[in-house]
Amino acid sequence: MEIIDGIAPVAERYDGFVLDLWGVVHNGKALYPGVAEALSELKARGKGVVFLTNAPRRAWFIAKMLDGMGLDRALYDAIVSSGEVSWWHLKHRSHPWFAKLGRACVHIGPDRDLSVVEDGAAEVVEDPRSASFLLNTGPDPVRGPKSVEPYRAALEACHAAGLPMLCVNPDRAVMVGDDRVLCAGALADVYLDLGGAVLEIGKPDPAVYDPVLEALGNPQRHRVLAIGDTPHTDLAGAQAAGMDALWALTGLAAAAHGENPEPSRLAAVAHEEGVRPIAALRSLRW
Repeated sequence: MEIIDGIAPVAERYDGFVLDLWGVVHNGKALYPGVAEALSELKARGKGVVFLTNAPRRAWFIAKMLDGMGLDRALYDAIVSSGEVSWWHLKHRSHPWFAKLGRACVHIGPDRDLSVVEDGAAEVVEDPRSASFLLNTGPDPVRGPKSVEPYRAALEACHAAGLPMLCVNPDRAVMVGDDRVLCAGALADVYLDLGGAVLEIGKPDPAVYDPVLEALGNPQRHRVLAIGDTPHTDLAGAQAAGMDALWALTGLAAAAHGENPEPSRLAAVAHEEGVRPIAALRSLRW
């Protein structure tokens, strides 16, 4: 697999760029070096830039987080998050799965994720017997992000109550700085093992790319490039949506394969995952 140092060699082949956030644009604490400059070069050339993230929070919340990291809003066109898509479905109930749900839910996750149920989209209750679904946005500060075991009792209680799970982040793990922490997808795996019903909102589901394309002005899909650090979600999702993809060697990819991975090893992993990125990218820089 070819490894390129920056996006300049491929930029002119595409009209729009779909970028994962956590592990590509930032590490959970700060922007990666060169990101702002790379985005500036893309915008100077008239390229569309949309962030597509499995973060279980609404777009306005994520924009404020990026503001805090010093990223100019002029450098991107839109944010599409799993949290935003989930909120829309909970608010409008036009999707068959959501149409069957009541308003009350049990929430597993930190309070900062409750933008997903704001504006009356849903109501959080404590007792699973009073709820109609389980809202899973990931580990919380009390039980921690290192193991699923502290959550098992709560998951078993929700399963015993017959609650379907809405998983608002299909990622299984993410890097926060140099620390690997679990995401909502890891809790969803436990629920599935219990025999529970789970709907995951986010990559790799190709449906989440429809609002992305709309935000980009509906370009032809072969003229859109997705960049992500995770084969299972970012690369597989782009491929399912008919887009080219670059495999960013930051975030989880760096944790798994090191700073200087062997191209043959990357090719083997991509083959195992059933994805075909056009190349690997050392980091998001020009």
